[in-house]
Amino acid sequence: MKSIVKQALTALSAIVFTLPSFAQDSIYKMSLQDVLQLAKQKNRQISISQTEEDAVSAELKDAKISKLPYVGINGSYQRFSKVTLYDGGLSDGHSITRPPTANSAALGMESSVTIFAGGRQNAAIREQQIRKDLASLNTLDLSGNIYLQAISAYLNIIRLTEQDTVITEQIRRAETRVKNIDALFRNQRVTRSDLLRAQLILDNQKLSREQNENDLAIAVSRLSVLLDLPEHTQIIPTDSVSGEKPAPASLTDFVTNARQTSYAVLRTQQQQKLLENRIKAIRGAYLPTLQAFSAYGVNYPNNLMFPPKDQAFSVGFIGIRAQYAISSIYHNKDKERAAKIRLSALQTQESVIRDDANQEANALHIKYNESLHRITVAESSIAQASANYKIVSAKYFNQLALLTDLLDADNLYLESKYNLIRSQTDALAFYYRLLYTTGKL
Repeated sequence: MKSIVKQALTALSAIVFTLPSFAQDSIYKMSLQDVLQLAKQKNRQISISQTEEDAVSAELKDAKISKLPYVGINGSYQRFSKVTLYDGGLSDGHSITRPPTANSAALGMESSVTIFAGGRQNAAIREQQIRKDLASLNTLDLSGNIYLQAISAYLNIIRLTEQDTVITEQIRRAETRVKNIDALFRNQRVTRSDLLRAQLILDNQKLSREQNENDLAIAVSRLSVLLDLPEHTQIIPTDSVSGEKPAPASLTDFVTNARQTSYAVLRTQQQQKLLENRIKAIRGAYLPTLQAFSAYGVNYPNNLMFPPKDQAFSVGFIGIRAQYAISSIYHNKDKERAAKIRLSALQTQESVIRDDANQEANALHIKYNESLHRITVAESSIAQASANYKIVSAKYFNQLALLTDLLDADNLYLESKYNLIRSQTDALAFYYRLLYTTGKL
């Protein structure tokens, strides 16, 4: 008896310990704003971009600090061996202690500051500032791209969820239809082919629901990865796509300004600033460098006197140093020419990118208008398709219509609902793509 109880407890423990693997599936009810906020906080690509932004900020601080004076200290100590003197050739030598002492030491401090370097130091600071602005722009662009991916995945989840509801309704209609056709078949009022075809349609609809559920699981998994959520997370959207959409007229300014506000255009402008600054730095290499420098130190022994004395002394100085590289005349000529060529190419590229941004913004605005019109048509079509299905269904079961007519009416009703869901999600997708294209997401 004890053995049986022990086995039962062991089995119960095993069951209890397996339960958490199912309970670990987290359920998140999220609005679209929740998704965007979570993407901003947890997306790893955005975190990496922000880390690069911090690194560039540190490089900017380093460039500014490089203008400060250089200050250094140095010290040394030497112990000399005896000095061997040769009076009558190498065979006649004798040793004495190095005068005035065998010990030597020095301790000093030196400093220097660049007074003029042809603007190269300021150019280095400007370059890091531009790189910082470019890194910030890259973070904004990447964030907008991640937001757009998250929005697309979220809208896809909503679309598939609503499609699942529509398919489930169609399956219920199909199950009812099979029961009614089976009753008619038993009463010999329809042929067996009608019953078999109705059952086949029902099976296909169940397969469609399975496919839709798999697509939904994939969409949820994709959004979970974007938001860095645990595996097997369940995401339940709380927003609907059937709400009020922004008026197309309110987006006109976005489209008009796309040539100036697009992330791609802004990035090209920053790259041009980098090249312009590089040209200034290259031109600065043609100019001389002027530095002020000084030093102060304590030395032992006193070698300034002759003969040297066994005493310590201190001395310092201050001065100005000028340097000019004559070779810069021919070393930097081709560098400047190459930078100018690249700058010209970037300016041409900016014009192309502006046109592309303007064209894409206009295209998205047109498609957004089209989607809003499709929503209106789809809402009207659903009412018409529903009424048509009821009429054809009544005719069929009164043997006034063919099964083909009934199935076509059912598919038309399903398609009209699909069209509404698709048009609603497409409208929001075009809207957010337009925001990203114009640099507003």
